[in-house]
Amino acid sequence: MASLAISPLLMIIMAMAISILKLRAAPDEGYDIGVNYGMLGDNLPPAHEVVQLFKQYGITKMRLFDPNHDALEALRGSKLLLSLGVRNEDIPSIGSSPDAAYQWYAAHIQPYQNDILWAYITVGNKINLFSQDPISTNLVPAMKNLRTVLNNNGLPNLFVTTVLAAEVLGVSNPPSAGDFAPAVKPIMLDILTFLSTTNAPLMVNLYPYLAYAGDPVHISLDYALFNASEPPVVDGALKYYNLLDAMTDAFTYAIERQGIMNVGLTVAESGWPSAGNGQITTPELAQMYNRNFVNHILSRLGTPKRPGAYVDAFIFAIFNENQKPPGVEQNWGLYYPNMNRVYPLF
Repeated sequence: MASLAISPLLMIIMAMAISILKLRAAPDEGYDIGVNYGMLGDNLPPAHEVVQLFKQYGITKMRLFDPNHDALEALRGSKLLLSLGVRNEDIPSIGSSPDAAYQWYAAHIQPYQNDILWAYITVGNKINLFSQDPISTNLVPAMKNLRTVLNNNGLPNLFVTTVLAAEVLGVSNPPSAGDFAPAVKPIMLDILTFLSTTNAPLMVNLYPYLAYAGDPVHISLDYALFNASEPPVVDGALKYYNLLDAMTDAFTYAIERQGIMNVGLTVAESGWPSAGNGQITTPELAQMYNRNFVNHILSRLGTPKRPGAYVDAFIFAIFNENQKPPGVEQNWGLYYPNMNRVYPLF
């Protein structure tokens, strides 16, 4: 019997169909995607109810920005994969003292070590790498000290990384020109060398909404929302149908320009606000972005530069948080604090 050849286009269509079906799957099957659990609100539900919310809707991964012990207690036995943050202000002591690194582990990981599924330790969040302050200068030493502690205490496979904002890129368009800003290249090389030797990904915040809101003349809404029918950006042989892929590949090119070829990326934050900036922040647009984002991640299609490469990802965020600045900042949540949906997603 003659074999049937499947065209690349048909393979892509099949992958997208599978991803859509997976998004609509029963909650107990789970979605291979995470959600950020921010706590800047005075009306948020208790942590044990939040963990149940994640489980109810099949969200399998949670990112905490710092070691909140109510949340860590609630996560015991939950089988949620956890990304746990080290506060920026704790980095100088951890970086300058192996004993401080052990004390951080002993306080925030060891009591829960056997009851929580651990994925990442994120050392710092959006650190200002342009500044030569004690936080930035101790970032890589802190990562190294925590890596040693985890290796010595039965957690060699727990990734130690950091979370960066897109501002570290000096050039991002076209993606193949992606490069880090000159001022941060020395520390980026140190970060990437550490990640390369420990097989850990770099975590980055990628927000097509912010790019579109800042330049709606040159960036189309369809491109930002994964809805473009033709590639708005053609970069050599690579065609970009959505802005997230372009942002991701710009980071990849920048990493490779540092001579590091084996560091992947995890999207630590991405999302779309449902209010706060007129007609470009509605529940409908937020739902459209996040649904397309989830489908894109679940498709395992990778990016034009790295087709088929797995990209781990976290949506920002689980709740609207009323202690953030008024406007857009208060409206990134998938749920209201009373745990009603802002819009259906999971």
